Amino acid sequence: MRKKSKEREQFLISQQNMKSVVAEAYRTLRTNLGFTELGRPCKAILITSPRIMEGKSTTSANLAIVMAQTEQKVLLVDCDLRKPAQHKIFNVSNYIGLANCLCQRFPLNEAIKPGPVQNLDILTAGPIPPNPTEILSSEHTRTFWADLKEHYDYILVDSPPVLSVADASILSSQMDGVLMVVNSGTTRIEHAKEAKEQLTKANAHLIGVVLNQFKTTRDKHQYYYYSSEPSS
Repeated sequence: MRKKSKEREQFLISQQNMKSVVAEAYRTLRTNLGFTELGRPCKAILITSPRIMEGKSTTSANLAIVMAQTEQKVLLVDCDLRKPAQHKIFNVSNYIGLANCLCQRFPLNEAIKPGPVQNLDILTAGPIPPNPTEILSSEHTRTFWADLKEHYDYILVDSPPVLSVADASILSSQMDGVLMVVNSGTTRIEHAKEAKEQLTKANAHLIGVVLNQFKTTRDKHQYYYYSSEPSS
């Protein structure tokens, strides 16, 4: 039990260690996202990465927490219907989730769970379906996001990696904006460029890139960095 608590503290640093450099970086990311709304409101934001293990789920969870801390009503949706992670990060049940709402028309109040901070709700992925791509590309899924926007100030959607399956590209066109997470130690430049090109072809509105696991020479801390104008 203690090990799980330690792991959760490591993932949810914006809640467990609010004075840390990493938590401050998430708050900076939150502020910068506010500036992107000057020209185009971004209520529904997809968070993805070129490949697996680059930090998209951790970024989604911590960004959701810092946004909720400003008294915005936030819903974090685990839309990775192949390898979901948010139920593990927040240590909540995944018995009923997004898949049930999309496939079996379960009511949202049976699937949404309260988060660890006020104003944050979590919609886990639910049971892994046999046909995620078909589900996510359906008309019902497209209208689903519009319904959620009526109840929340922000919807953060954790999706599969761009280069692994077609799911992220399909979802990106349904969102107001897309954040791409890259890992400074493992992401190859050609993979980041390929992922950006794929999102562009899907008519995604790419609003920024988060550089994960970047170490400064000054204090050796790891933190996240946001660029409002991702380079090509």
